[in-house]
Amino acid sequence: MQTPIRFLPLFIALFGLTMSYKVEPLPDSYAGLGEGPHWDVATQSLYYVDLEAGKLLRYDFKENKVYKTQIEGQKLAAFVLPIEGKPHEFAVGCARSVVVVKWDGVSPVAKVVRTLFEVQQEFQLNRWNDAKTDPRGRFFGGTMRYVGDEFQFRHGELYKWEAGGDVSIVKGDVGISNGLAWDEKNQKFYYIDTTDYEVKSYDYDFETGVASNPKVIFNLRKTSPKDHLLPDGLTIDTKGNLYVATFNGATIFKVNPSNGEVLLEIKFPTKQITSAAFGGPNLDILYVTTAAKFDQPEPAGTTYKVTGLNATGYPGTYLKA
Repeated sequence: MQTPIRFLPLFIALFGLTMSYKVEPLPDSYAGLGEGPHWDVATQSLYYVDLEAGKLLRYDFKENKVYKTQIEGQKLAAFVLPIEGKPHEFAVGCARSVVVVKWDGVSPVAKVVRTLFEVQQEFQLNRWNDAKTDPRGRFFGGTMRYVGDEFQFRHGELYKWEAGGDVSIVKGDVGISNGLAWDEKNQKFYYIDTTDYEVKSYDYDFETGVASNPKVIFNLRKTSPKDHLLPDGLTIDTKGNLYVATFNGATIFKVNPSNGEVLLEIKFPTKQITSAAFGGPNLDILYVTTAAKFDQPEPAGTTYKVTGLNATGYPGTYLKA
């Protein structure tokens, strides 16, 4: 029996069928360690970094083209956060400093114009890793050991910074500071330290920027330690579901944070999935960065778009600096 098109959504709901998603590479989007995807509504662009090359990348949705730039004098670029009211200025994590980089989004070279702040001067072997702005424009970002064993040397910290204020420590004893996401509807903050193999939720006061009452809501440990999955970047959709990238799992898990249920496993043709962010004109495309570390074969390092998820997310928030 054929199902009339107008009854298809009801048919799917009643019989528990799921509509298939589609994973496609972005053109010329390679980054050896792709990270920090941030959707900018004003330019309809996805910004991200090639972390260990000191490069920024911009995928222009309308042109379907990726522009790349080398930050002059820098070997590391951990994240890229557009600054409010300054269309060509970005906060970027270079080593242990957060600097302002000026880039027109096209030129092959970008320049550091000033430094916002620096952390952990006593830990020369540390660097910035993931960072984002909360929905109020505050900076949240963390560090990790860059040389040596991050699981043994838990010298990383998670920080908060607001324009005109000092840097404060949100959490110490961090191995690899990674994914961050906020849910205003439920007053929650979500955070990943990769070396803990889990996602934690915090109660979050959006007026003060204070996180409290940590709770594990998704555990990626397996029976044997060598099989533990490594959670990396993180994003959230408008229904409050989390999208957890796994660095060694070729998968993004869509998770209901209220009970830890895996709602969907999004599979990729490469292993090291680093982060994700919703974007596109309707904020219904999931953009995904990957890495090509430790001699991973092609298409490792490719940046992808995932469509057909029947979900929408939030654009990146500008940093108030």
